[in-house]
Amino acid sequence: MKPDILQLKPLSPQLEAGLDAHYAVHRPYRAADPDALIAQVGPKARGLVTGGDLGVPAALWDQLPALEIVAVHGVGLDKVDLDLAAARGVAVTTTPGVLTEDVAELAIGLWLSLSRRMVTADHYVREGRWPKAERLPLARRAAGRTVGILGLGQIGQAIATMAGPFAASIAYHSRRPVEGVPYAYHASLLDLARAVDVLFLATPGAGAPLVDAAVLEALGPDGLLINVARGSVVDEAALVAALADGTIAGAGLDVFEDEPHVPPALLAMDNVVLQPHRGSATAEARAAMAALVLEKLAEHFN
Repeated sequence: MKPDILQLKPLSPQLEAGLDAHYAVHRPYRAADPDALIAQVGPKARGLVTGGDLGVPAALWDQLPALEIVAVHGVGLDKVDLDLAAARGVAVTTTPGVLTEDVAELAIGLWLSLSRRMVTADHYVREGRWPKAERLPLARRAAGRTVGILGLGQIGQAIATMAGPFAASIAYHSRRPVEGVPYAYHASLLDLARAVDVLFLATPGAGAPLVDAAVLEALGPDGLLINVARGSVVDEAALVAALADGTIAGAGLDVFEDEPHVPPALLAMDNVVLQPHRGSATAEARAAMAALVLEKLAEHFN
């Protein structure tokens, strides 16, 4: 008998094919009545496959009494109740490492695109405004700016490495100093924001926003915010206000507070670059993530 698995969201074709080959996979999001499917399958489901952006909804735990493993397709654990998982003896796995470079690449791409106004210029060309000689605002040079990183884990360090050729200097804040890195450590996020021109967010989600109005004010009117972490890391209302009134110069955002819903005000701003949570969305990363999810499940059930 193949173990019963619940898959909570659409994932890559490679992963879904691998799951189907080895498990009895149940996909509520495809069912006419998802709740009825979960009620039917939940008591016998031994595994759950989900994404870091979705995690395990709180109400689902009590419907899965036989659950043995949660396999997260991603690195985020802020939407998985780890204490409850531990109390129930449920293993929780992620796909670390294999998406590090891809998320860091997107972070750098957001910075460069924002600094050089690439999206604005793209629209300028597509809308036929170039032949009309309409005025296009000047961009800002990315090179020579001071870079700050909130969270110097694998992704944060990859961002620092990629930013190195551009940055005048690199600094960071995390819960504690990281040994063996050449970057300046700031004991508080507020101090880091005051010291840098570009602030990258690469930290796990927190219960309360870490980047609030005070941090944005400290970043200042020439400052840029790049978020490839979690929407919950930022006070989104404060960010919208800061972008609207010039408290900061711009933002590059791959994540949002209530995905996939983006504040309408952001859609109308030309000082933001928006992505639909695409940090790991490369063929290479998704293939490696699929292989790692399947490997973790196989290790557990074998």
